[in-house]
Amino acid sequence: MNVSTRSLLLVLGLVITSGTVFFRFAEGWSWIDAYFFTVVTLSTVGYGNLVPATVVGKIGTTVFIFTGLGIFALAIQQFGHFAFLKRRQKALEKHRDPKE
Repeated sequence: MNVSTRSLLLVLGLVITSGTVFFRFAEGWSWIDAYFFTVVTLSTVGYGNLVPATVVGKIGTTVFIFTGLGIFALAIQQFGHFAFLKRRQKALEKHRDPKE
């Protein structure tokens, strides 16, 4: 895992943590509900069983969506790229070693 991947994971972790803390206090949700809403919102699943009711929560959610989705999308792209490189490396190794 290279430095940029580690940095991206760290930033993603910070976004999830900050979102969880924000929704815990802005909406008064339990820690698990705040975490669940954060992950569901970042992943764009949006079940709709938790919805911000306060003005601060609604504004915070819009800011969170615009900032968090970009970071989440970068993380997904990076993981996909990593998986592609691993598959490619395996294929090249298999091609070089005709015994397999």
